Amino acid sequence: MANSAEKWEDNVAGAWYVDKQCILCSVCEQVAPDTFRMSDAGDHDIVHKQPTSEAELEAAMDAMSQCPVDAIGNDA
Repeated sequence: MANSAEKWEDNVAGAWYVDKQCILCSVCEQVAPDTFRMSDAGDHDIVHKQPTSEAELEAAMDAMSQCPVDAIGNDA
């Protein structure tokens, strides 16, 4: 389970985030590229845009369910 106290500082503000458990497997980028991308540092993924449409929200939830280390959180 993701921990909001451990989220990467380069996530955009909002309910969705990636925490420091991320292993840069890039599953989230592949499943929900409108929400997730690799950080500028190149060592973890981040939320670069909070999901705003139903399709983006569904893709983000799918990415969260597929994350192998439970590094994606949603505090909504």
